[in-house]
Amino acid sequence: WRLWRCRCRALLSRPAGRLWARRGLAAGPEMHFGFQTVTEEERREKIYQVFESVAKKYDVMNDSMTLGIHRVWKDILMHKMNPSPGTLLLDVAGGTGDIAFRFINYVRSARERQLQRKLKHHQNLSWQEIFESYQKDKFNSLGDSQVVVCDINREMLKVGKQKAQHLGYSEGLSWVLGNAEELPFDSDKFDVYTIAFGIRNVTRVDLALQEAYRVLKPGGRFLCLEFSHVSNPLLSRLYDLYSFQVIPVLGEVIAGDWKSYQYLVESIRRFPPQEDLKAMIEDAGFFKVDYENLNFGIVAIHSGFKL
Repeated sequence: WRLWRCRCRALLSRPAGRLWARRGLAAGPEMHFGFQTVTEEERREKIYQVFESVAKKYDVMNDSMTLGIHRVWKDILMHKMNPSPGTLLLDVAGGTGDIAFRFINYVRSARERQLQRKLKHHQNLSWQEIFESYQKDKFNSLGDSQVVVCDINREMLKVGKQKAQHLGYSEGLSWVLGNAEELPFDSDKFDVYTIAFGIRNVTRVDLALQEAYRVLKPGGRFLCLEFSHVSNPLLSRLYDLYSFQVIPVLGEVIAGDWKSYQYLVESIRRFPPQEDLKAMIEDAGFFKVDYENLNFGIVAIHSGFKL
């Protein structure tokens, strides 16, 4: 029993991603898929299958798992971004459109406030001139802002496009199939890069961060919203109990998929804590990197700038 415990401790103490397959170097470095040890290619394929499986129930499950609080977290992310009309946003792993739709709403509101301030400063305008100003703004409500949603999973993009059509989003929105580790965009292109609840599912986080840095313009901002590590010991135990005992059951009841939601919980526990992720973002070249814990660290928003 003691020998078994020592061997377990030794295995758990090794850094994630640095283990090598016993099958030989040809199999590539071993990685983690939840609490399983797999090759890099196996992990990529398994994660693709998870999100292909959960795509249609993804939004319903997010509401169920977080009791709807994920909506507040995404709103906080958007207020932290504070985009102005003209902003070009790349939202990676954003297949279902939650960040993109919030971005459009936020910019539209900012654009409306701009117009109102402009008209207040021109009190002598005629009714016809005021009407024409509003009509012009109606056809350019985003002020040249654009959001590009990039996701590696076709099913997630399909769900996002259907939502956009249903909710009436079309202006300033485009959908691109692409890998976060090798983005299909030119360098120095975007003002803001966001990734919400997606970076822990990237196989090579270091490559994804390097790509984020590459595609941002100088002065551009990186924002990452992700499940993180709870600082309060009592809350951490309660959170673990809820995560491992309740969430997989919800996955089975709502989506008919226990295993996928078991993985999603395990992937949260395997993901680096706040300070470690901050160091990785800095290693990718970003400056002024910091993070904000929400709900005692259940999630965190990491921020950095390309200078």
